[in-house]
Amino acid sequence: MQARSYPLGVHPSRSGDGSANVAVYAPGVGELELVYQRPGGMWRRHRLNGHNHGIHYGTVPPPLRVDGSVDRAHMLNTDVCPAMPEGTRYGFVPFSATAKRTPDPSREQIMLDPYGRGLVNLSPPAGVKNPGPDAYGGKYVSEVVAQNYEWQDHDRPSIPWRDTIIYEAHVKGLTMLHPDLPEDLRGTYAGLAHPAILAYLQELGITAIELLPVHAHLDEPHLTKNGLSNYWGYNTLSFFSPHMGYATRAAQDAGPTAVLNEFKQAVDALHGAGIQVFLDVVYNHTAEGGSEEPAYSWRGLGDRQYYRHDVHGNYVDVTGCGNSVNFADPQVVRMALDSLRYWVTECHVDGFRFDLAPELGRDENHHFTRNHPFFVAVAADPVLQGVRMISEPWDVGAGGWQTGRFPSGWADWNDTYRDTVRNFWLSGQRTMARGGGGGNAARLAGVISGSADMFAPEGRTTLASVNFVTAHDGFTMYDLTAYDGKHNQANLENNADGTNDNHSWNHGEEGVSHNVARRTARAKTVRNMMATLLLSQGVPMITAGDELLRSQGGNNNAYCQDNGISWVDWKLTPWRRSMLKTTKRLIAIRKTFLASQPSHFPARPEDVLLHWYGPDGLPMTPELWQSDGSRVVQVVLGSCGGELVGTFVINGSNDPVTVTLPGLEELLTQAQCATGYPAIRGSYELVLATDFELDERGGSTFTSGDECRVPAQSIVMFSLA
Repeated sequence: MQARSYPLGVHPSRSGDGSANVAVYAPGVGELELVYQRPGGMWRRHRLNGHNHGIHYGTVPPPLRVDGSVDRAHMLNTDVCPAMPEGTRYGFVPFSATAKRTPDPSREQIMLDPYGRGLVNLSPPAGVKNPGPDAYGGKYVSEVVAQNYEWQDHDRPSIPWRDTIIYEAHVKGLTMLHPDLPEDLRGTYAGLAHPAILAYLQELGITAIELLPVHAHLDEPHLTKNGLSNYWGYNTLSFFSPHMGYATRAAQDAGPTAVLNEFKQAVDALHGAGIQVFLDVVYNHTAEGGSEEPAYSWRGLGDRQYYRHDVHGNYVDVTGCGNSVNFADPQVVRMALDSLRYWVTECHVDGFRFDLAPELGRDENHHFTRNHPFFVAVAADPVLQGVRMISEPWDVGAGGWQTGRFPSGWADWNDTYRDTVRNFWLSGQRTMARGGGGGNAARLAGVISGSADMFAPEGRTTLASVNFVTAHDGFTMYDLTAYDGKHNQANLENNADGTNDNHSWNHGEEGVSHNVARRTARAKTVRNMMATLLLSQGVPMITAGDELLRSQGGNNNAYCQDNGISWVDWKLTPWRRSMLKTTKRLIAIRKTFLASQPSHFPARPEDVLLHWYGPDGLPMTPELWQSDGSRVVQVVLGSCGGELVGTFVINGSNDPVTVTLPGLEELLTQAQCATGYPAIRGSYELVLATDFELDERGGSTFTSGDECRVPAQSIVMFSLA
């Protein structure tokens, strides 16, 4: 029963005698006590006598003599033991020789275990009228959970990164209003696993769902005061516990093990449907907030070590949340790595998107470095090999914009892609509507080509770019076409929150319009942006509901709107049904094209065929690239040895344009293929047009040099096979 300083958290002792080993990094506390309550028992105190480099540790004996019938293998596999069985609630307090009583955790907050697998709210905050379940100021304890889920995903989906199509979604928002889900499953992990949701995702064609934070989280104080909640969940209270509020009522009543198993069952079901699961994770700050807020865990255990401080002892805030986590401390790096490994090994997660990721790569001087020990450790960790790592490559600190500068093996959210696509299809249209030229297609061509100017200097390919037009933060794709300004009044912050830099255009009328021509123009602009996203090189990310023309009524910061503003509306009007059909077709076209290319496409730039032509079918000239108003281009994309070549005509002007389709001889003359030319015939087949009328001619064929009339503000896709 010898105590050990590792692993951190609560685990059965390796001796197999039924005792529990408890270890916690608490360098800010001289001596530490465990406060715990076995199921049905009283709260107890147990001093942790071991101390090693800031880690306090000790063993807790079983309540009664344990005989040889204890199954050591089962105990270790399920990660529970008689000393602290499943359902044991616990936390930590500084040791006091004069303390005469055991704390009541429902009245005074004891320090949570940073490695706690389960989290329980014992009491709501005092003095708050009608507090929500995650209201700030409630009293929480950690709880021991059993790892007893029996997995079915023996053949977990292994999807090449180049074939990945990400779907960013919120557990509750995706499932809350779905008409085919039973009422008790709406808004839950179990709802994600329902056949109706699985069938929808499969039919849509996405390959990975990226879930907004499912780590246990807490509302911020000002939201609790205003009667609102942190809907997005970017305010972590535990890096190892799934959020209880997304479980069914039955699972919540049964406790944290049931909640964990319900989350695992959702992952299992998604894997069974061939869909990978990525988690949006928030390691850059915690729910403890600024220095004026009380401690829940890390601040009470070691404030100076867990959080960034300057030489004067003041917080260094590079996240805007008041308490940036200190990734210059090795134990903090270890905590993040252990958390990642836990979600991979125990919960079978396939990838992670890191919120405000530069913060994780800042050294002891708070400077970002792509060689930070955290990044090195991730790359070297055998458990994390093949796990997708995606950065949100900016924070609010000095040198916070790091798009394109993350290490090899990572992919970055490409905000330059986002802004460029919006500028071309929205800001450019607004400028032209006011008599301007609207710019040209040069920057759009750069991001469609994979933003090589940002990623190639660091030795990364186009697959390092996660392309997106929208995300949870900002306007939906439809709202980009319907609002010039934000409308965040429901957030109760005087419309001062949220960005003013939206690159949007309302097409001449703010908000809902009953003008059929305007609604048609908006719908076509949405289709243009979705088509651009899915024809671009890189990895596309679609925000849930954009394929259904979801609107948030102009709210571009709906982080605190746990209601119909944020939830996906599943009612299929004719407009929405058309957009959904178009999105499915675009995804299918992308998949067909990639399946026809060699497996290394597009990772070998020398084998990629990417040629740009003007409306006359001749190669683009420097003059055309640079001319204001030159917004009509043709792109031919394929690869050496590929079986299919795609041609896309982009007309970003306000007039129909008759284009001459490029000659194949010209294409083959430009190609420099050492491994064989693409196998193409001399005909173009129209596969999709974002203009409704031209799209009705799908399947029509053209030959080299033929003319095709491309409607204003539209995209036409051809295949050359």
